[in-house]
Amino acid sequence: MTHNLYNLLLKPGAPSDARVALRTDTGRTDTGRTDTGQTDTGRTWTYADLWRTAGRMAHVLHEAGVGPGNRVAVQVAKSPEAVCLYLAVLQLGAVYLPLNTAYTLAELRYFLDDAEPTVFVGQTPVVGDLVPPAGCRTFTLDPNGEGTVTAACRGRPPWERVADVGPDEVAAILYTSGTTGRPKGAMISHGNLAFGTRTLDALWGISEADVLLHALPIFHAHGLFIALNSMLYAGASSVFLPKFTADAAIEHLPHSTVFMGVPTLYTRLLADPRLTRERCGSMRLFTCGSAPLSREIFEAFEARTGHRILERYGMTETTIIASNPLDGERLPGTVGYPLPGLEVRVVDAAGQPQPAGTVGGLELRGPNVFKGYWRMPEKTAAEFRPDGFFMTGDLARAAPDGRLTLVSRAKEIIISGGYNVYPREVEIVLNRIDGVSETAVFGVPHPDFGEGVVAAVERQPGCESLDPASILARAAHELAGYKLPKAVIVQDALPRNAMGKILKNELSSLHKDVFRKKDVFRKRDATG
Repeated sequence: MTHNLYNLLLKPGAPSDARVALRTDTGRTDTGRTDTGQTDTGRTWTYADLWRTAGRMAHVLHEAGVGPGNRVAVQVAKSPEAVCLYLAVLQLGAVYLPLNTAYTLAELRYFLDDAEPTVFVGQTPVVGDLVPPAGCRTFTLDPNGEGTVTAACRGRPPWERVADVGPDEVAAILYTSGTTGRPKGAMISHGNLAFGTRTLDALWGISEADVLLHALPIFHAHGLFIALNSMLYAGASSVFLPKFTADAAIEHLPHSTVFMGVPTLYTRLLADPRLTRERCGSMRLFTCGSAPLSREIFEAFEARTGHRILERYGMTETTIIASNPLDGERLPGTVGYPLPGLEVRVVDAAGQPQPAGTVGGLELRGPNVFKGYWRMPEKTAAEFRPDGFFMTGDLARAAPDGRLTLVSRAKEIIISGGYNVYPREVEIVLNRIDGVSETAVFGVPHPDFGEGVVAAVERQPGCESLDPASILARAAHELAGYKLPKAVIVQDALPRNAMGKILKNELSSLHKDVFRKKDVFRKRDATG
């Protein structure tokens, strides 16, 4: 029996399945070609379309030398053809390696040298400038679905064999951000992804009647493994936005049932007066992950739409760990309960379990935990306890009923004057202040305290008068003195990655010398 994830996502009846799998945004003006070579707008793809095009791509990749265990690196724009490429790699038992479309050539070269892929698929300008590693074939795939890989598909029959793989064999490698060194390739198995897909569909009640408004990139676990896999497994359909815009999301909400986002997307929706209860009338579920959701966004969204956002928690190495309930209380500031089948514990520095309500390191063991880091056995060993528990690097506390609240990343703890400061605790207080959109709290060297607490504050539009002194005055009512920022920088926008996560490393590097300067309470524009 094969455990290939492909068989979960495209069922045996896929060749004749006329159900709609993907609808591209109606605002798309490019003209692509179907797998038969006929020009069309690419707005509707059935499951049968996905099966045929993925099969033809698998045929092309097989002829290029791709087989079980070979890596296929992909840096392409979001499109139905990109989904077919993902499915084709799975079908062959190869390893899918998605790469952020924002990576530069220098960054791209690092990943290709490290992963040694058999094939690289990229956009035409990138492939034209790239000198691939020895033995690596290249193809192009552009945002309109055209490219040498789709051209090679024409006239070829679909590859119908599905590689026989075990549950522990690697399905994908996703590189983490490398905040503590060079990027690490997390090896995710077919079994890891199958567990997450089945479990989330059951927890969130996803069925073929659902329509996902898909606004996330698909080079990331959230948009690919959580959002797309869940819909394909259920036989549901997705409105496939090339990227998030408030206009497109607002347009499609009345015809959708599920939306999966990050806090930034909810902030942008709330900024649009067209977001109303009536417009969300067909929606049954809004979820949020990839970054902490503030209580203010949670409550504002409920007040505007009547929906309580379901916050969940995961990471690249585990895909999904915990979720607030579909039926039951969704508490702002918490990430809900561990998924069924996982063992989760909160421990002290020595690895000893802590009582409920105590902050400690979050560790877990279960079928969602990755196999390790690509070609980094020492780093892999350092992330696991002898009993097999994976150390997430997150600090959390568990309520008596098991509900989890994240406190901070362990590496983000600020030790100021001998006291531990948890950045998330400070951010929660600052985010409640009028005129504040979002904040990032981090530590930098301080001549007296060792580390000083710094707050970078993103102001809401129209709040140019937001004053650092008033921010501190408000925060002083809720925070002990040692937790108060010793420097406050107010700016129009905080730096973020493609998933909307604030880039704290970039901020801490930019402001590492702030305590050598006299004026540490100041305003800045968006560029600093």
